Amino acid sequence: MNLHLFLLWLVVSFFLHLLPIMSSSQHDYSDALSKSILFFEGQRSGYLPNDQRMTWRRNSGLSDGWTHNTDLTGGYYDAGDNVKFNFPMAFTTTMLAWSVIEFGELMPPSELRNSLVALRWSSNYLLKSVSQLPNRIFVQVGDPIADHNCWERPEDMDTPRTAYAVNAPNPASEVAGETTAAFSAASIAFRSSDPGYSQTLLQNAVKTFQFADTYRGAYSSNDDIKNDVCPFYCDFNGFQDELLWGAAWLRKATGDDSYLNYIESNREPFGANDNVDEFGWDNKVGGLNVLVSKEVIEGKMYNLEAYKASAESFMCSLVPESPGPHVEYTPAGLLYKPGGSQLQHATTISFILLVYAQYLSRSSLSLNCGTLTVPPDYLRRLAKKQVDYILGENPMGLSYMVGYGERYPKRIHHRGSSLPSIADHPGAIGCKDGSLYFNSTEPNPNVLIGAVVGGPGEDDTYDDNRSDFRKSEPTTYINAPFVGVLAYFAANPSFS
Repeated sequence: MNLHLFLLWLVVSFFLHLLPIMSSSQHDYSDALSKSILFFEGQRSGYLPNDQRMTWRRNSGLSDGWTHNTDLTGGYYDAGDNVKFNFPMAFTTTMLAWSVIEFGELMPPSELRNSLVALRWSSNYLLKSVSQLPNRIFVQVGDPIADHNCWERPEDMDTPRTAYAVNAPNPASEVAGETTAAFSAASIAFRSSDPGYSQTLLQNAVKTFQFADTYRGAYSSNDDIKNDVCPFYCDFNGFQDELLWGAAWLRKATGDDSYLNYIESNREPFGANDNVDEFGWDNKVGGLNVLVSKEVIEGKMYNLEAYKASAESFMCSLVPESPGPHVEYTPAGLLYKPGGSQLQHATTISFILLVYAQYLSRSSLSLNCGTLTVPPDYLRRLAKKQVDYILGENPMGLSYMVGYGERYPKRIHHRGSSLPSIADHPGAIGCKDGSLYFNSTEPNPNVLIGAVVGGPGEDDTYDDNRSDFRKSEPTTYINAPFVGVLAYFAANPSFS
């Protein structure tokens, strides 16, 4: 072989070697979007509709609320268990609604419809949870201790379906504050397609906020329920951020200046200048600052400048080249926070990166990080890196969305997915009988399409292990913000 042919062979071999890597960045964001929304059908509780697409699921939780002579059917199981925790479910609802508000116009009509169906499934349930206000709010259905000691399909549940209520003057500010945000955001999302329902949601948002603000405190301080809500979904960050979050969404939904005054006057007393680099079901400060920044950037409400300053501080902490403190990333570039379910941070923070970029773009502004000027597209690229990591561009070569791509987790920590469906096994599978399936090394028989699992550890490694719930369990609050993120990139597939 002469030298020219040899060099040509080297060049061709090099590019052939690169083909899998080069093609891996070409994700089908539209497909991922469709699946991210479909996931919620697998989490449904209650009577399932005739158009249910996740057909291995059946009706469940049909007696929820009977101990209080109240209908509490419906809503979502928040993760791989069979409990309805209203706190993360309300956050899920808020984020589904915010996804529609910011990015619904970018969705294909069919997926916008599916997003609104998913949103209504949880908002309808939350309306039931506040039906006895002004003096009572329901915060949870299902005994979590008993539930977590069983491995059974939701259709077979024989554990106590205890309905946990908080009665005035006992407080539940974090749950009621987040539910306020959920109703307010959903009222905006439904405003054009169902104005009557939108108004109902808004009226209940006002009523729910009155309960949250009048009886200030955490629901986990209630001796009657704290052992059954902790350590699952206590608000370890305090309840004040949910009060500000609820008021900010009411302001957005109503335009009422009283809520503007509330978020302005209570920012420092409620400590909203602390922990500004967090956003999730437990800590709303990062999202709160971004949401309120719109009032400053587009509405010229400079009395709220402190919120914008905190939002920019958070955005700058995500930019590796910026001066000052930074958030942590794994060696391969995934946002990392201590604890389990790493991908909840990737999806929520990617969402507010895109939202803040939208606010800046509409006003022809950039982010200022000391001497560094960061254009909006840089924030979008940061978000895209997280999305692409989740969809397969990671050291494991694994899509962390079930059913997307060729390789994805097959042994997720999820009862309904891991146990045979009623179609395949009509007989009930008892509480401890499910252990056989839990301990199996076989893939789950039912594919929970669209579920985003907790994800890898800080070293970017992932074992497809059903028992490692911190990594292998999907949750609704991981998926909800991802709907909006995927809608943006599906509509802008060439963005880089």
